[in-house]
Amino acid sequence: LLKPNLIYMATTAQIDSLRTLEDLFRFSTSQYAPKTMNRLYGSEAGYTFGSFKYACERLSTILSRHGVGAGDRVAIYSTGHPNWSVAFFSATAFGRVAVPVLPDFTGSEAKHVLEHSGAKVLFASAKQLAKLDEQVLDSMNLVFAIETLEIVRDNSSEAAFANVSSPLPDSLATIIYTSGTTGSAKGVMLLHRNFIGNVRAGIHYFPLDTNDVMLSILPLAHAYELALGMLYPFSTGASVCYIPKPPTPSFLMQVMSEVRPTAMLSVPLIIEKVYRGSILPMLKRSKFLHWMDLHMNRTLCKIVGKRMIKIFGGRLRFFGIGGAKLDVEVERFLQKARFPYHIGYGLTECAPLLTLCSYKNTVPGQIGTPVYGMELRLDNINPATGEGEIVARGENVFPGYYKDASRTAEAFTPDGWFRTGDLASVDEKGRYGIKGRLGNMIVGASGENIYPEEIEMVAKEIPQIEDIIVVTRGNKLVALVKAADSLFDLAEAKTDEQTKAAVESFKKSVSDYVNARVNVASQIKSVELMTKPFEKTATLKIRRFLYSKDAPTV
Repeated sequence: LLKPNLIYMATTAQIDSLRTLEDLFRFSTSQYAPKTMNRLYGSEAGYTFGSFKYACERLSTILSRHGVGAGDRVAIYSTGHPNWSVAFFSATAFGRVAVPVLPDFTGSEAKHVLEHSGAKVLFASAKQLAKLDEQVLDSMNLVFAIETLEIVRDNSSEAAFANVSSPLPDSLATIIYTSGTTGSAKGVMLLHRNFIGNVRAGIHYFPLDTNDVMLSILPLAHAYELALGMLYPFSTGASVCYIPKPPTPSFLMQVMSEVRPTAMLSVPLIIEKVYRGSILPMLKRSKFLHWMDLHMNRTLCKIVGKRMIKIFGGRLRFFGIGGAKLDVEVERFLQKARFPYHIGYGLTECAPLLTLCSYKNTVPGQIGTPVYGMELRLDNINPATGEGEIVARGENVFPGYYKDASRTAEAFTPDGWFRTGDLASVDEKGRYGIKGRLGNMIVGASGENIYPEEIEMVAKEIPQIEDIIVVTRGNKLVALVKAADSLFDLAEAKTDEQTKAAVESFKKSVSDYVNARVNVASQIKSVELMTKPFEKTATLKIRRFLYSKDAPTV
């Protein structure tokens, strides 16, 4: 294990004393001034904590000179980069409001965010900048190239110097627009205390220090990576390495062998692909490993787990998984392998953390217990099942949606607790287990509650299934399946009839497999193969609302 540097190591009491992102900015840039804060893989771009302070203060002055002061909106439309943090803190630490924009948003989606938020400034990477039309760029006071922090568009004319201010705990820090899985984007208003609450929860759960190196592969515009992948390591003096292109498996292997991260955040799909794409085939290819899998499974899992840590660079001690539910079969393997995974559950509205658990103290399929400073309870509990909606109260919970009073009212209970929309149960140790989303739940013909996520988890045990969602068609359950490209070997000279027969055979095998493992009410009536990949959110969850009606299938 890495030994912490006691000269720079922050105490829990010091972190607990912080109240705003300005406090955090002043604390960390002073406490860890000579230490490396971040860098871009394969580049010289990056900062020490001391040089980062100078860059933020310099940029804040430039913004003020162009009429952008306290309360003004500053949008950031970019993939991960050391300058993303500069743009963020040059806004939030000086009383401005950051508006992170997911990098996979289309030009029209980004335009909506910029217009709805009233952003005056835009920091954008070259790829994202190319998505925006001239009209949008002309509406900004300033447009910066995030790679260089140079002004590429100045429409501020002769704006008066704008003052900054010190934010309060209840001051607005960001507006994050979610792509969501159920409908149009919502502007989630997050306060300074919301983010500080997440930082405090982190230090109480798993302290990082100045020897830690975090690898960042997820969008910083998502609350998950923003709070836990940027702000939390910033508070402890850990350094962060960003990558310049999408995290394909081959590129990630290269990066991890060189960076040798001690911590990183991921979404379930990434580790599930590692398990199904590398580990399972390896076990099937080797007769000896297959025998060990059958007769010495736990020993084999530990051997494979050590090998996985080596693949991740050999120093990994924290692998956070969040954004969606992890496949239970994969989690069982990771736990037996003693792979250092940690499950986080939350929502953007909670900036985002609500619960945490680790491979040391969880039961596969559960999401853990409430984080430091948060309270959870179940509302509207079904006496037959013990399941109810998770509602939350605490420092992490947002005040409401921007310019949307009706949605804000719907998001809270009469006594002021935030309604997560997630159905769950709680065991005798206070550990929560998610059943599914209230909005996704299907009521069966006899009044049974059917959770499509549970059916989908069963179906994902089939190796040839890449993605799946279960929907209703005429009061019948239908599985929409995106099969792996390798399912049908079309390289062979197959006739149309042979291909059609293979498709129908696969559909039947899916329905037979699933229906043999779920209750009668949850059995699927038909399977449809998708001709195109599902559209997904930033955390790789399928946008279900797009498939409530018929989609192109075969």
